[in-house]
Amino acid sequence: MAYKNTDEYISTFPEDVQTILQKVRTIVKKAVPKSDEAMVYGVPGFKLNGKNLVAYAAFKSHLGIYPEPEAIIHFKKELEIYETSKGAIKFPLDKQIPFSLIEKIIKFKVSGIKK
Repeated sequence: MAYKNTDEYISTFPEDVQTILQKVRTIVKKAVPKSDEAMVYGVPGFKLNGKNLVAYAAFKSHLGIYPEPEAIIHFKKELEIYETSKGAIKFPLDKQIPFSLIEKIIKFKVSGIKK
């Protein structure tokens, strides 16, 4: 299904997952107030100066954060307890979501996006 916007996407999940998605959304908005919300590859995300900043999505058992490879490499040590791939991080929904780490990743990404 193609979602029109972030609100529509978030509304399709159970309330506990909606809360997590809204928290990620709020973290990005506070950390990068000049970013623009966008649907990125069919999931919620943010762009800064026309470039992808981060995308995020919920699944049955995890929250996916998509900050692109350089952030995953930079935070390799902090992320070693999570499943990662070249451009994705999986945070299990049955464990506490590391929102402070997500915020650090977002701030790192901003430093790499040229104005």
